[in-house]
Amino acid sequence: MTSMHPDDEFHQPTSDDPEWTETSWFTFAVPERGLSGQLYPYFKPNQGVAAGGAFFWDGRADRPETCIYAKQFWHLPLPDQPLTDLTLANGIRYKCLEPQRKWVIGYDDPDGGDEIHVDLTFTGIVAPNMLGASHVDQPGRYEGTIVLHGETIAVDSFGFRDRSWGPRPQFGPGIHGGVSTNGGYSYATASEVDAFHVITMDFGTGCIAIHGSLLRDGEWSKMASGERRVLERDADGFPLRVMFDGIDELGRSIHAEGATRNSMGFLINPNLYSINCLTEWSFDGVTAWGEDHDNYSFPAARKLLREARGQKTW
Repeated sequence: MTSMHPDDEFHQPTSDDPEWTETSWFTFAVPERGLSGQLYPYFKPNQGVAAGGAFFWDGRADRPETCIYAKQFWHLPLPDQPLTDLTLANGIRYKCLEPQRKWVIGYDDPDGGDEIHVDLTFTGIVAPNMLGASHVDQPGRYEGTIVLHGETIAVDSFGFRDRSWGPRPQFGPGIHGGVSTNGGYSYATASEVDAFHVITMDFGTGCIAIHGSLLRDGEWSKMASGERRVLERDADGFPLRVMFDGIDELGRSIHAEGATRNSMGFLINPNLYSINCLTEWSFDGVTAWGEDHDNYSFPAARKLLREARGQKTW
C-alpha cells in the first residue's frame, strides 16, 4: 500500500481557534473555449464543519448568478475520511494516486440531473513549492472530461493546485485577518520545463511577491522578489491587462505580461473576494495559458467595485 505524504492529508489543528482552516483547491481550463473551472473545498475541524464549491465560467465580469455553473455549500458535516480518498456531500471527490504528484478529482451536482460532471486527473510537473510550513503550490497537467449541460468536453491542458492549513480569520479589514487588503495570484505554464507562479500582497507600497517560483529550461527556483501590476481594468473594475516583474533566487529575471480572456468575481470564502481570470501570458519569448487572480478582503472589494461604477464608497 502506498504511504501518503503528510501534506496530502488533513493536518491536526495546532490550536483550538475556531477559524483554523484547511483547504484543497484545484483549478483547470479549456483555453480554446475560454472556459475555466475550479473545485474549492475548505474545512474547519474545530467547528466540525466543511464548505466549498464548484465554479465554471467563460465570460467577462461573470458572477455566480451569471456564469455557466456555480454552487457554494456552507456548513456541511466534516468528513470522516482522509483527504486522499474523499467524497464530500457537495459532490466533490478527491483521490490521491501518487503522493505529492497525481490526483483524480471529480464533481457531480448533489441536486442531481445532468447539468455537470467532472472526471479529471491532475499530474504535477514539479514538486510542490512550500510557503512556510502550511501552504503548498503545484503546477500540473489536467486530462479527462467535463460534461456541461449534456456536452462532453475534452480537457488536456496545464493548470494548478494549492493547499493551506492554519488560522484564517473572517474578521477585520484585511485578507484572512492580515494587514493587506488586496493581492494577487498569478501563474502560467508553457510546458513541463517552462513556467512561473507568484503570490503577491499589497502592504501599502505596491503588490509585491511573497512566494512563487520560476521554472526555466527545466531548472526550478523559488521567486525572491517581484511586483504585480494591473495595467487596465474594464468598466466593472475587473482586470484586462496585468504584468509581473520578478527575480528568482538564482538571480534570473522574468517579465511577464498577461491579457485576461475571461473573468469571474465571487467570494471564494467569507472574507476573500477573488476576480479569477483565464489569462494568456507572454514571458521568456513564449505565450502560455494560466490565470491571474485579483484578490481582496470583502470590504476592499466593495470599495473597488463601487468606485468602478462611480458609486459612493464612504
